[in-house]
Amino acid sequence: MPVRVHAVGMRSGTDAAANRAAAVAAVEDAVGSGAGPGTALVVLPEYAAAFDPRGVTPELAEPLDGPFVGALRAATAGSGALVVAGTTLPGSRPDRAVNAVVVVRDGDVVAAYRKVHLYDAFGHRESDRLEPGPADAQPVVVRVGGLTVGVMTCYDLRFPEVARRLVDAGADVLVVPAAWADGEHKADHWTTLLRARAIESTAYVVGAAQQGRGVTGASCVVDPLGVVLAAAGGRGADDDASPGTAAVASLDPDVVTAVRERNPSLANRRYRVVPGAPVASPAGPDGPGRTRC
Repeated sequence: MPVRVHAVGMRSGTDAAANRAAAVAAVEDAVGSGAGPGTALVVLPEYAAAFDPRGVTPELAEPLDGPFVGALRAATAGSGALVVAGTTLPGSRPDRAVNAVVVVRDGDVVAAYRKVHLYDAFGHRESDRLEPGPADAQPVVVRVGGLTVGVMTCYDLRFPEVARRLVDAGADVLVVPAAWADGEHKADHWTTLLRARAIESTAYVVGAAQQGRGVTGASCVVDPLGVVLAAAGGRGADDDASPGTAAVASLDPDVVTAVRERNPSLANRRYRVVPGAPVASPAGPDGPGRTRC
């Protein structure tokens, strides 16, 4: 049975109550759009609960039993909808938080993913404020309709191994909540990487993006051949799409099956992703890179 997905753009700020209201409105709009019980997938951006483009701090964190997740649970109760949303959890120390994605269905929290790859690139350093999730944690995959949804977030998109682990765990849809930082070439990187992960994984890819200042925006849904099925928002601070604007598309498990029959690249692989295996850092001016774990 096809699944109707809403990849929702948001302009989350530091006002937690306003962010909750916007998230609930987006979920209620998706659930009430005629998708039908058990067929709605709603993806909200990274940091949907609270966002500061200068850097999310531990002060914006709240636990899984806090008001943001509680609001999502209430909004999904009895709906059959699956909601994937970015939040920030308290860390192991008062000066650290955890970038996380929560998965809620029918009023229950069914999974939580803690971001493995912190965004220490392009002049940003999430590791100054956040702690990473465990690299050897089990991939987060959840069934909805006839599809299996795999969860990653934002900077994870630059690491094809993340997508491959999720596909190896059964995913045929990859969801990517993001607050994709703006800058030269960054908007192009976002859409190109979403399409690349779809093509190499022969899977649907759903990117839900923060909009406005400091980010690129541009939520979109990509099919297993890399074709963009729907898009909404974009252009960073000049984004004129209303908050809550969604890229909406139908995800069909039969399409995944057909594409994987025509292009059996997953079955033809001769390598597998091994979490925890040594990783060689890129070679620098002093010679070959070092091997690290």
